[in-house]
Amino acid sequence: MKVSKQKMAEHRERIIAAATRRFREDGFDGIGVADLMKEAGLTHGGFYNHFSSKEELIGLASQHALRETAEKWRKVIEDASGNPVDALAKHYLSERHESHPETGCVFAALGSDLARQPRSVKEKVMHEQLNIIDLLARALPGKTTAAKRKQSIIVLAGLVGAMILARSVPDAALSREILTTMSAAIPDSVRSNRRHRNHRPNHRRSPQS
Repeated sequence: MKVSKQKMAEHRERIIAAATRRFREDGFDGIGVADLMKEAGLTHGGFYNHFSSKEELIGLASQHALRETAEKWRKVIEDASGNPVDALAKHYLSERHESHPETGCVFAALGSDLARQPRSVKEKVMHEQLNIIDLLARALPGKTTAAKRKQSIIVLAGLVGAMILARSVPDAALSREILTTMSAAIPDSVRSNRRHRNHRPNHRRSPQS
């Protein structure tokens, strides 16, 4: 029986959703096409009706996951009652996020795997990464767009690096220490940078009489 275009679109979205979760949980090489299709409730043979290759699915699933992350970050930033960086650091560097990579940040879950992917995948990821950098930059202090963007990259790298490090250790107490330390240090760094800019001495020479 011929499947309608609407059903085909629904099946495609189910496969992408399943891959988005399972790739973050098991890695790109940790699950094959057959198991992904089973996860989506579909037969293995139908995969190539939707995607040209697993590589294409990796790119689309990574995009999907990063869009989810951007939406979560946008809500955290908008709902923050005080400093949005404090709120975002607490949200991202939480024990819940550390324990559930399958629903969390792609960069923390699959950073090294993404580095090994072909250009086609990296370009899809880069587009969403730039959106996240811009989203974060808009929430940060700074007199120029370039300064805010620079600070955004620093904060993003700190968040991702701290989560990767926390997940890499088998000791739960040390993992929590890493998360809580960086959860305080990242907003402090932003505040310190802002104070430094505000109190920077003016070295312009006075006009001569």
